[in-house]
Parts: sequence; C-alpha cells; structure tokens
Amino acid sequence: MTSGAQLIVEADGGSRGNPGTAAGGAVVIDPATGEVLVEVGIFIGVATNNVAEYNGMIAGLEAAFEREPAAVHVRMDSKLVVEQMSGRWKIKHPDMQVLARRAHELIAGRRVTFEWVPRGDNKRADAAANESMDAGASFRRDLDAPHAGRPSGVRFS
Repeated sequence: MTSGAQLIVEADGGSRGNPGTAAGGAVVIDPATGEVLVEVGIFIGVATNNVAEYNGMIAGLEAAFEREPAAVHVRMDSKLVVEQMSGRWKIKHPDMQVLARRAHELIAGRRVTFEWVPRGDNKRADAAANESMDAGASFRRDLDAPHAGRPSGVRFS
C-alpha cells in the first residue's frame, strides 16, 4: 500500500472484570481491497474497558500513521470513545482525559473521522484485544510485510 491513500482503523478494547485484566486491539485495513495490513494488541494490565478502548484506538492510529495515509477513518463499537473523540461528549474521567489528549496530539493536523459501529462489525479488533489479554502481552503483525503473518515484534513505547 502506498502512502497517500485512506486507511480504516477498527479498534476495540476489553476488560475482564472492569476494572480487570485489560487490553486494546486494532486492525488497519486498506479500504480499496479490504485487506488487513496490520493487527495490533496492546496489553494494559488492570484497567477499565473504556481505558482499554482508548488504548486500542491509539495503537491502531499509530500503526496507520506510519503508512502516511491521506486520511484515516476509525470504526469502533464504543459510543463513548467515538463521541468524545468527535468532540460531542465531554471527557470527565481523569484517565480518559489523559488518553484523549494523547490521541488528539497524535491526530493533530491529520484528517481523521470516527464512526460508531455495532459490536458484531468489530470482530477483528475484538479478537486482537482478546488475544493480547489471553497472552498477557502486546503484539503487532504487519501482514503485508515480506514475511506476512509472522509477528514483527513488539514496538511500543
């Protein structure tokens, strides 16, 4: 995929206990082909579902922005995160304020749109979040790389 095209990020997060063991997940998709380019899971530890949702979105945006797209369309089943990132709902929780600020700094100057989707339309991102929770570790797979399907290692700060 060449830079300049639009990408889709499907993001999700989960927490087993809320708060409990938590992780975010995301997939980066080429909308022209429907091909999943990147899968990422970000293990958080103990957190709420909403914190996990934000972390999945941020990890997905980071992976998408590495490809220098003209625009990114984020699809999530978290109405809260979509509405907060779109500026329609206030962010009251301190943990989410920090994550939203981080996301807005990451997005600054880029074309990013947000869409709420039903949970059933977000299965790939949900699977990535659950894989990360099950493993107790973060992961990233660049599926269009020369060794597609093989883990490329963890690249998170």
